[in-house]
Amino acid sequence: MMESKIDKRIIKSQAAIQSTFLEMLADRGFDEITVKDIADKANISRKTFYLHYVDKYDLMDRIVDQRLMDLKDICELKKDMKFVEGTVIWFQYFERHQAFFSALFMSQSTTLFRKRLLDFMADQLIPKIKKDNGGDYDLILKKFLSMAVLGILESYFLNELGDDLEQVAKRVGRLVEQNLLMNAQEMPADRNEMKKAAAAKEEENTAEVFKLRA
Repeated sequence: MMESKIDKRIIKSQAAIQSTFLEMLADRGFDEITVKDIADKANISRKTFYLHYVDKYDLMDRIVDQRLMDLKDICELKKDMKFVEGTVIWFQYFERHQAFFSALFMSQSTTLFRKRLLDFMADQLIPKIKKDNGGDYDLILKKFLSMAVLGILESYFLNELGDDLEQVAKRVGRLVEQNLLMNAQEMPADRNEMKKAAAAKEEENTAEVFKLRA
């Protein structure tokens, strides 16, 4: 019973710290927030804060962990949907947490967290790329598409795009789908070209060997 009370206190303290931090993140941005600011606004001591988190970067890291877990769950739910429909659901999650992601994109000190989001997006694309390419894995395509999607999200949250979220998501979904299809069509030709180039190089090396022997 005592352990349950302690767990509830921990959960309550962490919830207070996180909600206060997210509120300040939207108002002031990550760079301007200090642990003292969070503690004062959450009505806790700095000692209490440090019982739960190493610093504000650790706090941000834990919140990003939760967001990525949520996104992973969404990816599981939408895996049997059409690509465009699934993309809309994904973008809607970002919109529900707009304050957090806007602050993430605007801050100069959150490069690491943006990279984690980029890596997550890239990992989610791998099964789709392999499926459309007969099991082949295209690193360049993975990087290209994940950076493109992250760039669009960033532009949307920084109010650089005029369309509403659903229109943006549908457009992104169609573009990703088109690129995957185009790449799948080009991959066999690319593999043939690589084989021809390898064969030509082998012939060239063989000819050089004969010249040396002569």
